[in-house]
Amino acid sequence: MKSKKYWIENLNLLPHPEGGYYKENYRSELSLRLENLDSNLEGERSLCTGIYFLLEKDNFSAFHRIKSDELWHFYGGDAITIHMIDEEGNYSSQDVGNKLEMGEVLQYLVPANTWFASEVKEEREYALVGCTVSFGFDFNDFEMAGRSLQDEFPEHQTVLSRLIR
Repeated sequence: MKSKKYWIENLNLLPHPEGGYYKENYRSELSLRLENLDSNLEGERSLCTGIYFLLEKDNFSAFHRIKSDELWHFYGGDAITIHMIDEEGNYSSQDVGNKLEMGEVLQYLVPANTWFASEVKEEREYALVGCTVSFGFDFNDFEMAGRSLQDEFPEHQTVLSRLIR
């Protein structure tokens, strides 16, 4: 297994605001004005964007949500656990990795407007994944969770208290 330093240097990854490292590796040249669509988005967006994302064992990607679907792809390292709270307040999690016999999946879709966070599943070095967002990612559609999310979903206190900055 290659080291996290190898991936950070060779993919030119930068610190990500929600935790971990990333590099945008794709942004569709095609874009749409979204006002005329049945969408909760406004303005113009690329059709699709993609990033590499590396998360270390001693870090986590804090709870946040975006207004587009986000498809996660496993590339290497250890599995990553995605924790989710949907718009109705239901909690679920999914391990994204390559041990299919253990219930991990190679790809997983986090639906738009879902609160989600992630962490490396095992106590090992890192997880390397990719994330594809459609309509393309825009920081105008990004919301980082605050501690008030714990008041909104007190039944999920254990996971929220661990994965909110």
